[in-house]
Amino acid sequence: MNDSNDTDVLDQEIDFSNGRRGPVIPPDSGKVRITIRLDRRVIDYFKRLVAEAGRGSYQSLIDQALIEHMERQQQGERYKEEALRRVFEEVLAAHDHAA
Repeated sequence: MNDSNDTDVLDQEIDFSNGRRGPVIPPDSGKVRITIRLDRRVIDYFKRLVAEAGRGSYQSLIDQALIEHMERQQQGERYKEEALRRVFEEVLAAHDHAA
């Protein structure tokens, strides 16, 4: 089999004049491509989770873990704000009763 001959046949059969480079499936518009250096243990952990599940993407799992952490942090901040507000209200109420 002559590989260069096969390539010539494909080029004749397929019109690449309007072809574009890049992924066939466009990336999710809500995500941003970055380069990041992570500890090997982090990568190994998430790759192991994917292997155990038999499907998925370790990058998506890392993304989801970061989102969940961020949401827990935000929830904690809201809890702290509510607790401080209650303390201030109690202090102000006690001050008003004393006056």
